Amino acid sequence: MKGELIGLEIEIVNARNRSLVGLQGTIVDETRNTLTIMQENKEKKLIKDQITFTTSINNQKITINGEDLVGRSEERLKKKTK
Repeated sequence: MKGELIGLEIEIVNARNRSLVGLQGTIVDETRNTLTIMQENKEKKLIKDQITFTTSINNQKITINGEDLVGRSEERLKKKTK
């Protein structure tokens, strides 16, 4: 995924911490290893390589493995895809 993540509505579909599954929110910040989402006026930090989430882009639902997002967003834009 090479686009901007901030502003996307996401839902966690798989996580090492099972209590996170089903969590929904809007991504408000991204660091090298974490995503911060806003959920019910509370911020929740999620470790990228421990989650898989779905989002909708251009009316198309996609599933993203957080391990593929580890790194700064500007580095991700330069990374070659496999």
